[in-house]
Amino acid sequence: MREPLPTEMRASVLRQAGEVVVENRPVPVPASDEVLVRVGSVGICGSDVHYFKEGRIGDFVVESPLVLGHEAGGVIVAVGADVDPARVGERVSIEPQRPSPTSKQTMSGAYNLCPHMEFYATPPIDGAFAEYVTIQSHFAFAVPENISDDAAALMEPLSVGIAAARKAGITAGSRVLVTGAGPIGIIALQVARAFGATEVIVSDLDAERRAQALAFGADRVLDAIADDAELRGLGMDVLLECSGATPAVRAGLEALAPAGVAVLVGMGADEIALPIPLIQNRELVVTGIFRYNNTWPTAIDLVRTGRVDLDGLVTGGFGLDEVEAALLASTASTSLKTMIRPGNGA
Repeated sequence: MREPLPTEMRASVLRQAGEVVVENRPVPVPASDEVLVRVGSVGICGSDVHYFKEGRIGDFVVESPLVLGHEAGGVIVAVGADVDPARVGERVSIEPQRPSPTSKQTMSGAYNLCPHMEFYATPPIDGAFAEYVTIQSHFAFAVPENISDDAAALMEPLSVGIAAARKAGITAGSRVLVTGAGPIGIIALQVARAFGATEVIVSDLDAERRAQALAFGADRVLDAIADDAELRGLGMDVLLECSGATPAVRAGLEALAPAGVAVLVGMGADEIALPIPLIQNRELVVTGIFRYNNTWPTAIDLVRTGRVDLDGLVTGGFGLDEVEAALLASTASTSLKTMIRPGNGA
């Protein structure tokens, strides 16, 4: 016999910029098409840090208390009326979004671009720094036993890397430049390899992050300042720009061979000057990605088969009472992925 579920849970709540507190909240009740997940692990994303420090990201403003965290996994403990009860007890990774089923974008398959999207930890939608969350059942993906709770949570940033690689058309023989060796850059490096890239070069300003890139399989690393001239002359097929830094965008574009593809992944300045003659004369394709769609099955298989290492990204673990410290720790150059574990902390 299953133990009855609690009626209250603990959640870490951002009340305003710079203020995070733990509150007791009702355990959410799953709607007919949803599952209730006991959260095992949640990764901290740069967007969580930005909301904590600034209270906003662009047009998304924290105007009322908000639960942060959108990289999550856990165990299904209850299901809605229309969901197979056999799913209770299933370990899952959460795709943290809810698009409108009838928008033009959703109907075309690009549901990540749905203008009516409800996304975890994007005001006013609460995220997963809590003991329990609900999600539509088809966005709770079963994970095998050889995938850890942390890795189940990190399928979300892995999905960003997969979306970028797909947009870039990376395939066998591709030569790829990744600018920025933070968490997404390290993931993008691994995904490029898994998609068949035969050379992956990573640039970053920080020596420790360049060393991390080598440890995760980069063929070469470059200092974005000291090796600037070499960087711009590389002649690569693909740029995955993961830093958001304006100089990296410009240098990365110059590093592309004719007919190269640049995918802008990192968030940076709202506006930057682009070298239009370079883009025209080399017929470069410059595009971006916004989240992901239809990536979770691929992400799970890449981790299950050992082609991508997510556990190796984890550099710290904290409990719900330590979210503020975790947010600050995640900004260190030695940090890749800091995890919140609502059940047991570190």
